[in-house]
Formats: sequence, C-alpha cells, structure tokens
Amino acid sequence: MTEKVNRQWILRRRPEGALRDEDFELRHSPVPDPGPGEALIRVHWLGIDPTQRGWLNDADNYIEAMPLDAVMRGSGVGQVVRSDNPAYPEGSWVAGMVGWQDYLVASEGGLFGLNVVPDGVPPKLMLSLFGPPGLTAYFGMLDVGRPEPGQTVLVSAAAGATGSLAGQIAKTLGCKVIGIAGGPVKCAWLTERAGFDAAIDHRADDIDARLRELAPDGVDVFWDGVGGRILEYGLAHLARHARVVLCGAIATGYQGTDPDQGPRNYMRLAIDRARMEGFIFLDYVDRFPEAFAALLDWYRQDKLTIAETISGGLESAPSALRAVFEGGNLGKQLVEVAAC
Repeated sequence: MTEKVNRQWILRRRPEGALRDEDFELRHSPVPDPGPGEALIRVHWLGIDPTQRGWLNDADNYIEAMPLDAVMRGSGVGQVVRSDNPAYPEGSWVAGMVGWQDYLVASEGGLFGLNVVPDGVPPKLMLSLFGPPGLTAYFGMLDVGRPEPGQTVLVSAAAGATGSLAGQIAKTLGCKVIGIAGGPVKCAWLTERAGFDAAIDHRADDIDARLRELAPDGVDVFWDGVGGRILEYGLAHLARHARVVLCGAIATGYQGTDPDQGPRNYMRLAIDRARMEGFIFLDYVDRFPEAFAALLDWYRQDKLTIAETISGGLESAPSALRAVFEGGNLGKQLVEVAAC
C-alpha cells in the first residue's frame, strides 16, 4: 500500500437551511494501523441518502445526531486490505457505516458495524437493493402498504433509490403502479425501464387531472417520500380504506423544522376511512434475512431494475448530498471513492 494519507470529511458546523460546502472540511490524516482483532478497510463507494441531512440537525432522529468535528457518517462498501480478524479476510468486501473517508479501522459486531458482502452479490448493491433503500421499500410496501393484486399504488419520489424499488415491488405483487417524478427523463425511465404503468411529471403536469385520469377509482396505496403539496395531492385521491405509507419528506429538506405546507386536507383520511402510518426499516431487524432472500430472488428474475447516479471522487461527497435535494439524481446516488 503506497497511500500515506487518509482524507476525511469532517462536520464543522450544523447547517442552517440548505447544505453548503463550508459546513464540512476535508482533512488529511495518516492511514490508520489496525490493532489486534481489527482490519483496515479501503473505502470504494459511498451511499448518499436524504436521511443524512437529518442527522446533521441538533434534534431528535431515529439515530443520534452527528457530533461536530467528527467524520461524516455514511454507508459505504470497501475492501479489506489488512486484517488481524478472521471475520474480515484480506481481499473480502464489506458493507456498512464507513463514513466519508478513504480508510477506516473496523472490528467485528454491531448493527452499524461492517458485514462481509455475500459471495455472488455485487458490492454496490449493498448500498441500494440490499441496503436501507431496498429494506425500506420491502417492509414499507409489504407490511405498511399491504397492496393486493389489482389495486392501484401511487409512489412519489418514484425515481429515487427507495421509491423506485417500492413501486417495482408493488408491480411484482400484481398492482397498477403510478409514479410521480421530476422531469421527462425520470418519468421515461419509470415507464420504460422500471415497469411502472404511468408516470406524472410534477414539474410540468397537472397532477390532479392526471390522477383523475389514471386512478378514477382512487389510490389504494400511496407511498409518499416527499410531503408538502405532493402529499396533499395523494390524500385528495384516496380510495376507500386506502393506506398511506410515510417514507420520507424530501420537500422539507430534512432541515429540522416543520414544513411550511400541509397536509391541509388530512381529513380525507377520515372521510375515506384510510390509514396513514410511518415506519423505519430498523423496526424489522429480525426479518432482514427474509427481505434479503425476497429481494435477491426478484432481482435474479429481472423484476427489479436498479438505477445509479455516480459522482467521482471523495471530494464530491457534499455536492452529491446536495444533489439529492435538488433532484439531480436518478436512482441511488453514489460516490466512487476509489476505482475497483
């Protein structure tokens, strides 16, 4: 190993509003040495998710807030380059919370530790299909949404990593699936590649009119990852006894404050005898093996298509996270830290 420097993105201050480069600092330190029972990991890929913005707030979240002056938390995959732990053989690929850095030292154990990538699974898929997006889509759609064959499913943020998988799972279960996304490229990908029955461009289409046309009898399952006015549109078109799955609220920017808008029409839930429920995929840790098996089976049958947007170099990590909120990504946003 010739590298002598470990680059690390450090959280300098908590963002106020939208992210800025000045919120982070790229520092250089020596490559760490693994001790007894530890392994040195070379990070190759980072997974970028909207929830990372929420971690930067000094507020309650489903995991503790990011501490200041620490390496930015984030999922990723890497390869073991030196090891004193038989659980991490040299040359093996591992996935988990690696942080925004070139190298890290890992020891065994813990939900947020590192796990060896199973044989036959492309390492990058541990950040999408077999990572938080896939697990969220699986449990949220099957356990919270509970779609039935022939029902109509509406998915917002449908061209994102999680929404695209949620919609494809619903399609696999025999549903009619409508996606809401931003721009003609994303909408075309939904119908031409991901198998959605229809797509609505929230930037150009009359959403109300399109929903009346595409779902004249209402929406049975509404998977919402946006919030705000998109949530209101969905609530306005519910079928009787519909289920609304709250996956995210990217319209808020995850800035730690209540949004300016909606849902003003929440009484549609009462009128339509509908249910709105939120969840976190970590609620289902004991069922992860079930989800992995089902997702792998569907993937091998070509029922699930994965889209990726790749930013080059560790230095691009902050801008990659901003891009998720600016609509710049199709599917999973990744950062390629080191070439394989």
